[in-house]
Amino acid sequence: MNAAGVDNKQAAQLAGEVELIKSGLTYKRLKQTVPLDINYYTQGTVLETELFGTSPFQVEYSISDPVYYNHKFSVEYLDAKHYHLQVSLKSNETLAGNYELGQYVQLPGMRLRLLPSGSATGTSTEANYHFTILDDNTINAYLDQNLTAEILNANANTIQISFLDNNRVKAQRLVNALDTVYRDAKLARKQESTEKALAYLDQQLEENGRNLAKAEDNLKNFVQRNGTYDAKSELGDITSKLEDIQTTRLKLQQKITVLTEVAQLATQERLTPSDDIPVTQSIPELEVLDNPSLAQQLTELNSLQQNLRRVERSYTDKTEALAQIRAQVKFATNTLNRQLAQARKQLQTEMALLDKQQSQLGGALQSLPGKETELERLKRPLELYGNSYQMLLEKKVEYNIKNAGTTADFQILSPASAPDIPISPVRLLIYVIGLVGGLVLGLGLIAVRYLMHNTVTSVSELEHSTKASVLGVIPTYEKERLDVSRLVVDKNPKSSVSEAIRSIRTNLDFISPSTKKRLISVTSTISGEGKTFVTVNLAGIIAQSGQRVIVLDLDMRKPKVNLAFGAENVRGISTILIDRHTVAECIQHTDISALDFISAGPTPPNPSELILNPRFDQMLEELYLTYDVIMIDTPPVGLVTDGILIMRKADVPIYIVRANYSRKSFLKNLNRLMRNNQFTRMCTILNDAKAQGSYGYGYGYGYGYGYGYGTYGMGYYEEPTQRKTWRQRLKGLFS
Repeated sequence: MNAAGVDNKQAAQLAGEVELIKSGLTYKRLKQTVPLDINYYTQGTVLETELFGTSPFQVEYSISDPVYYNHKFSVEYLDAKHYHLQVSLKSNETLAGNYELGQYVQLPGMRLRLLPSGSATGTSTEANYHFTILDDNTINAYLDQNLTAEILNANANTIQISFLDNNRVKAQRLVNALDTVYRDAKLARKQESTEKALAYLDQQLEENGRNLAKAEDNLKNFVQRNGTYDAKSELGDITSKLEDIQTTRLKLQQKITVLTEVAQLATQERLTPSDDIPVTQSIPELEVLDNPSLAQQLTELNSLQQNLRRVERSYTDKTEALAQIRAQVKFATNTLNRQLAQARKQLQTEMALLDKQQSQLGGALQSLPGKETELERLKRPLELYGNSYQMLLEKKVEYNIKNAGTTADFQILSPASAPDIPISPVRLLIYVIGLVGGLVLGLGLIAVRYLMHNTVTSVSELEHSTKASVLGVIPTYEKERLDVSRLVVDKNPKSSVSEAIRSIRTNLDFISPSTKKRLISVTSTISGEGKTFVTVNLAGIIAQSGQRVIVLDLDMRKPKVNLAFGAENVRGISTILIDRHTVAECIQHTDISALDFISAGPTPPNPSELILNPRFDQMLEELYLTYDVIMIDTPPVGLVTDGILIMRKADVPIYIVRANYSRKSFLKNLNRLMRNNQFTRMCTILNDAKAQGSYGYGYGYGYGYGYGYGTYGMGYYEEPTQRKTWRQRLKGLFS
């Protein structure tokens, strides 16, 4: 139990020392030692570097408006003696100007000047500098955040101090300065106790000196006046009694004085100037009282007061623990005051009794010869004051010797050392985190792209996912960028696109021989998959083989065939079906002699009903008389039913799938369409595929595809335009 109590006391004492190191008193002395109110920086390519002790200039300033604190003052050297100063305040106000080194700069609420420092030699005028003036709260917060004081070994009474900063020299300087400040504070606390004791001794010496001088003068005057310095033996008995009374009375008076001073010190809660000084050493006069009980009470009260001061540094005024300790201190103080008052009263009673006895002896002496009585009366205070003065002088010499040998009760075991390698960030750890993060992100991106990949990318996927025959693959047209679908095979007969479409023409002959009349419909699921491009260019390739071909634009809601041939759309299929124009009047010719087309005409309100009109079949019969192949550009079957009506009449229905654009779910729609309508001759073409067979992304012939069909009904229905959500945009990045 005793060992545990000692350990707890040591731990509490070390905790108090840690609080002292991180206290505002220590910070105040530290700021007086190390210049922390201004930070100087230079701006590098990426980071800024603090110039602690190496700044090419120093700032002298006086601030009356605190708005300038914690703001960046930019300094740009114009030449070796002139600079440009700029500061931006929170009120969006910018103050700037050109000044000379050493010149006072007067700003509203602030006056400063820049002086060249010893580090100004070789200063680069091209570098950008800036400085920041910090207020006390910011500096204290900076010290609190970065200063660490911790108990290293409680048994060895060792404390470790460390400081974290981006500048290793500054951190080292602060720790070493803190050691010095802490040592000076400890020495000052010890010297304060000794100086208070010396001040008390000086006060007593001065008072005793005056009394001693007065007694000497009285005796001197008596001897000079009476011419004698001898005492009669018959006065010995009375004189001895009076001396005893006087001695006792002086001791009682001294005890009363000590009790009064002790009461004042107890009330002021400053029995000792330092926690390290015991009460008996701080108040050496307690020896005069010879009262162990009182000394014990003072020691207990002093311990309570010291504990209260330590707790007040760590807790707020409203803390319950602090209130309890204050109550204990108050109770002990009141108990001590009552005991001191009772002791003073008892001493005063004894002094009154001695005064009475002295008065009686004095009356007896008056009956003796006056000279002898006066002589003895004068000798007594002279001897008493002389002895007291000698004792006080000895005490003063003792305390002076002690004060001269005062040393700190701690030792710096190891001065601060600046590490050569930064403790943060750890370069190897950063590399490992970067490598692992890159691998995780890469694998995550691969996983996300795999999970979000929902488009047809290759012929193998097309063949695997649908029962329709694959006529061929049309590669990306990369020669030029087209705003809309156009006929390109006549201008680029040797291009990969032309060759691919010739292959498709050959494959068509296996499905429907070219020796008979053929009706070929071309559709897709949605717009943007290239059905119009495939229709006009496949028609051009067939026409180049010697067959008469006509292209009909039955996409009457969004006609595009006329744009592909660069013609107008004043009349066409819609006007033929309502008998406004004849077929011959609506036929338009192209640059290929065997290729003609009929545009969609003005957009009707009922395209589906027009296709069901018998006039549509009559129009086809009429065209069979002139043309070998009728190519029909039908609306997307995923949006409207017009295309299905036409595909039922077609000899070869062709379904366009665009690589990296058409969703895999569209193929399910194709299979369902074949199953429900018995399209046994359904064929597919993979459009916009990379020539080398890779999975690449992009659409080379780039006429945009999204040319007016919208996002939901693709322009066939009236619907509000909706912006893509962030999920759709994110999905687009990985798909």
